[in-house]
Amino acid sequence: MSGPLDGIRIIDWTIWQQGPVATQMLADLGAEVIKIEERERGDPGRGITAVAGSATNKGGRNYYFEANNKHKKSIALNLKQPEAREIVHRLAARSDVFVQNFRKGVAKRLGLGYADLAAHNPRIVYASASGYGPEGPDSGEPSFDYLGQARSGIMNAIGSGSTTPTYVYGGIADQMGAIMLAYGVLAALFARERTGVGQEVDASHLGSMMALQGLNVVARTIMGKEFPRNTRANAYNPLWNHYRCADDKWISLAMLQPDRYWKDFCEVIGKPELIEDPRFAEVKIRGKNSAAVVAIFDQVFATRPRAEWMRVLKGSRGDFIYTIVNSVTDLPDDPQVRANDYVVDYDHPALGNLTLLGMPVKLSATPGEPRGHAPELGEHTELLLTEMLGYSWDDVARLRDANVI
Repeated sequence: MSGPLDGIRIIDWTIWQQGPVATQMLADLGAEVIKIEERERGDPGRGITAVAGSATNKGGRNYYFEANNKHKKSIALNLKQPEAREIVHRLAARSDVFVQNFRKGVAKRLGLGYADLAAHNPRIVYASASGYGPEGPDSGEPSFDYLGQARSGIMNAIGSGSTTPTYVYGGIADQMGAIMLAYGVLAALFARERTGVGQEVDASHLGSMMALQGLNVVARTIMGKEFPRNTRANAYNPLWNHYRCADDKWISLAMLQPDRYWKDFCEVIGKPELIEDPRFAEVKIRGKNSAAVVAIFDQVFATRPRAEWMRVLKGSRGDFIYTIVNSVTDLPDDPQVRANDYVVDYDHPALGNLTLLGMPVKLSATPGEPRGHAPELGEHTELLLTEMLGYSWDDVARLRDANVI
């Protein structure tokens, strides 16, 4: 089965994570992605040597680059040379999408801005991954994931019991920026099917991370106050909380209508006396005394291992809403993850068997393919020049001698 973007060609002039992940997501959906890399060193993401320890696998392969650049073809160009920019123009004339994530003004100075490429292909979708959006006083400022988390407010929204900003490792601002950029590209491609013309797309760290926190942001804009950074010890609704079990594993409850579940839940956990306790009569009163409830629940859950609590809750009549609290380390072995192919196994030609992220979205007729590997620097340069763009082998030799490729 093919992917929904089969036949779509994307030129990927991006580095690090936000841009590369966006184009990789589109490649997973079947698009052909041609990655333009700097002639000597390539995407600087190839040089990452320390992410959660060593980032270099056997054979010099880099896990960070591999994770962000599956399926792609690599063409290595010296964009300071006019002939290299001409190659990009010829690629753009034969492509559907151009994606870049360099600082504002860089592409235009090199003759690779939207107007430049649209002159060669008015149907092209020109997508930019930015830090803070295309307008405003900081639109030209550089940004990385750390700054995307800082500027968007999420560092002050997560965590509990502290006023210290908290950074989430793994590049979540880059990941969210990538998701929103891919979303924008898909919307622009759909619009082009109806109108016949391309357009510019921008997705920023700031805008994407605000979208991720939508309800919290709107609470501030409409109600005048963001959600508080409460601790689990004083959760207003003790049935919307997480608890440590006897084996130091955690269980999470998510019963948003607590009065509906309160009586059955108290009985199942062996605390029927709480049902008639006036301090816990209904949700508002219970909320005022929530610290006392949480303390009781802490003691109760600490008496049995998590697997046993899962069986108790599953076997009861209460139709409770709950699950385990995973660590990232747990995810690849979670049977629910495996059943839905949220991670998949792949036989990498250089690294052997790897477990990769699968498709987060399921399409029954055109599912896409998450298995693949990243290219070596410039691996497809000659192939693309000769087979797609019509250069002769003498042209290729001349361009190589002139340090264009």
